Amino acid sequence: MKRAPLLFLNVFIIAICGLIYELLAGTLSSYVLGDSVTQFSIIIGTYLFAMGVGSYLSRFVEKNIANRFVEVELAVAVVGGFSAPLLFLTFANLSYFAIVLYGIVFIIGMLVGLEIPLLMRILKDELDFKDLVSRVLAFDYIGALVASLLFPIFFVPRLGLNRTSLLFGMLNAAVAIWGTWLLEPLLKKHITLLRVKGAVIIILLAIAFIKSDKLTTLAEDSLYVDNIIYSKSSHYQRIIVTKGKTGYALFLNGNLQFSSFDEYRYHEALVHPVFSMFRGEPKRVLVLGGGDGLALREIEKYRSVEYIQLVDLDPDMTNISNAVPALGELNHHSFQDPRVHVTNADAFVWLDTVESDPFDIVVIDFPDPNNFALGKLYTTRFYNLLKKKIRPDSAIVVQTTSPLMARMSFWCIAATLEAAGYDVKPYYTTVPSFGVWGYALASLSPFDAPSKVRDGIDTKFINAEMMPSMFEFPKDTSRPDEPVEVNRLDNQALVRYYESEWRRFEQ
Repeated sequence: MKRAPLLFLNVFIIAICGLIYELLAGTLSSYVLGDSVTQFSIIIGTYLFAMGVGSYLSRFVEKNIANRFVEVELAVAVVGGFSAPLLFLTFANLSYFAIVLYGIVFIIGMLVGLEIPLLMRILKDELDFKDLVSRVLAFDYIGALVASLLFPIFFVPRLGLNRTSLLFGMLNAAVAIWGTWLLEPLLKKHITLLRVKGAVIIILLAIAFIKSDKLTTLAEDSLYVDNIIYSKSSHYQRIIVTKGKTGYALFLNGNLQFSSFDEYRYHEALVHPVFSMFRGEPKRVLVLGGGDGLALREIEKYRSVEYIQLVDLDPDMTNISNAVPALGELNHHSFQDPRVHVTNADAFVWLDTVESDPFDIVVIDFPDPNNFALGKLYTTRFYNLLKKKIRPDSAIVVQTTSPLMARMSFWCIAATLEAAGYDVKPYYTTVPSFGVWGYALASLSPFDAPSKVRDGIDTKFINAEMMPSMFEFPKDTSRPDEPVEVNRLDNQALVRYYESEWRRFEQ
């Protein structure tokens, strides 16, 4: 009976480690494959199914149960601990990443599914069946809760994916070694060998933990054509800055956000039409997203502007100009302008909870809606919340992905703005790094499409000759004949459109 409380602690640790490995796999799959909703769903389903397979296979373990339990724990330490570095390297160098990903998830799930039944059989002589089942399941579920809370809040932001994986591998191996003392009366043979195996595994994982940055760099160097000059895992995303022949480029979770070679095309097209459509002299501007400061650079060209409020979730993005001086030069040190006020918060929550005077112009520059967390920022609910911050004559611009590559997604955003009560004028331009890219102007009052840049504004790309053509759509990007769904919180139609359309271009 003395062993029982400590073995229940084993159940707790097993549950934490198992869920951590599952979350790591889900996060990595969404980082490198995109389509995070589908990936996480399949990862969870595969893991749970594999646990069922492991539980079933446990019935065939009839002898030396304690030995088998320790061996399984060591196997989880090896596979789970090295899972993140292995997946990073596999994605960078092999074309069949998905097979390796789901294979590793299945193996870990099967091994974890083996552990719990074996441990219950070890404890069956010390507790009656009712207490045994209730306590094991209680510790299992509590461990899962602890892991799900600590993974996004503490481990990934502070350790990164690779170190988190390796750390929990070491924890698994340590628990296995500890188990050799707890279960010593039940272990039939090879106790010393099991301990030596555990120690070797911990040493190998510890070496990998110390060299984790080199492992990450080795994988990422294979993923990016140009040299990586800055990399960081923030609380919300993996941030990479590269430098090559054409200049600097920023990637978030592997997705290109801009190239210094042609970003001015994107940001001039984002900012100057919305200023041109506003009647009067704009004084207050709200920027949602745009943490790189490049949209700010264009906004600051307007001398009438007195106050700029920027809301971006990630403080590591709004500070990237300081971390990478070249990006500070690119955005003309826009964050140092005394008119700029930065708030690091979820824009959805900020709109709903923060009181402010109405803004004349709103620039919405969010990443593409490739998951539900981003998709909510393109819903009717979001655009209705925005009404609290504007007047009927305020001017709004939204980046709306590519009307050529993701035609239904583009027009879904326009339809959603219309459903929320806005008058909408979609438009597009060409940005070589992205191709044909789209935007939408919106206002609560009817307005005409702008035809020129305001007087006295210096631009490199946009001018009066080409601005009217931005609002003329050729046949292959015009509004489709088939009905387009409106994006709402309860259907996230936009995310479904986006995933299905961009998946066509995956390798």
